[in-house]
Amino acid sequence: MLIFTKNNMLQSLLLMLTLSMFLACGYRPSTQLAKKVLGEKVYTVVDVSLVTPENSVLTKDALNKALETRLKTIVTKKEDADSMISVMYESANFTPLQYDKNGYVIQYQVQTRLRFTFTKGDYSEMRSFTGYYEFSVLPTAIIAYNAVIKALEESSVKALDQFIAYIAAKGYFVDEKK
Repeated sequence: MLIFTKNNMLQSLLLMLTLSMFLACGYRPSTQLAKKVLGEKVYTVVDVSLVTPENSVLTKDALNKALETRLKTIVTKKEDADSMISVMYESANFTPLQYDKNGYVIQYQVQTRLRFTFTKGDYSEMRSFTGYYEFSVLPTAIIAYNAVIKALEESSVKALDQFIAYIAAKGYFVDEKK
């Protein structure tokens, strides 16, 4: 026997309202919108930074992972790709945020600026995005170096997130023109 309680009915009503709102407003996932711009297969290039070459590898891995997991695109060879994304480091600036009682910096903010060049067929567009990340510095040099590398990686990922959001928004406007 099926028993409806006041709580179950309220939950069912809220679920139906939420679903109808998404269906009524024409909601489409950003994955679908970005695929209109990128295509199914993407080739990626990350220029190696002379300042932090290991971070370039981390950025390329993060870009490929974001494209595959968030946008469901296939990262492929240049010959097979529908579009190409090139990433270049423009700058990485460290700003002290907090000092200890002896005047030593114990907290920084890194600002990593990446330039993205998106190419599809004859169309090419270049945009720069900045990612921010705050981190603490510990007394030992090895840990501080690891913290700097981690901070550069995290700020790069935040700049990548901005680029992915831009591509999804661009896909919305491409869809609106039709």
